[in-house]
Amino acid sequence: MRERLARLTSNLLNPFLVSFAVIVLLAFKVSADTAEALKWAAVSLALSVAPVFVIVVYLVRQKRLDGIFVSQRRQRHWLYLLASILAAAGCGVLWSFEAPHLLKAAFTAGLAAVVAFMVINLFWKISLHTAFTAASVTVVVMVYGAGAAWACLLLPPVAWARIELKQHSLAQVAAGAILAAGIMVGVFWSLGVV
Repeated sequence: MRERLARLTSNLLNPFLVSFAVIVLLAFKVSADTAEALKWAAVSLALSVAPVFVIVVYLVRQKRLDGIFVSQRRQRHWLYLLASILAAAGCGVLWSFEAPHLLKAAFTAGLAAVVAFMVINLFWKISLHTAFTAASVTVVVMVYGAGAAWACLLLPPVAWARIELKQHSLAQVAAGAILAAGIMVGVFWSLGVV
């Protein structure tokens, strides 16, 4: 039962879905109307989550990856590189086309986090599930204020699930969460968002 609950938690609060939700929330925050919000959400998702997800699913079907949530550290190396390239391209597009400042800050913070995690992954398997959850919770609280603090309740179950499934140690989930949240705060503060 514990393993099933951990797997369900890990699958529901995975990096792809969490990123999708935060991008949509940010797009609606910076837009004057629904059409504009959908435009920025579509552009942002097309530059980030969608291509990585499509490539990962393709590689899983080709049996070149062991699963959508790549568990082997060595299989993550080139995925980090791909995510870094896409994040850099996304930043370039958003900054070039004068996207809303909040989206540019989020993409810049995402790029900084992906590069940091790519380097760490060369030596250690840090938790992306807790990193994405912590980063997302941090951004939502910074943008929507104290009323969004309830989102912090999502982090402990994700950390527990990753440990319960023996995908990460306590140190790996804690490091992922702390580093990702710190990067978000640092980048948003340096760009004048908070």
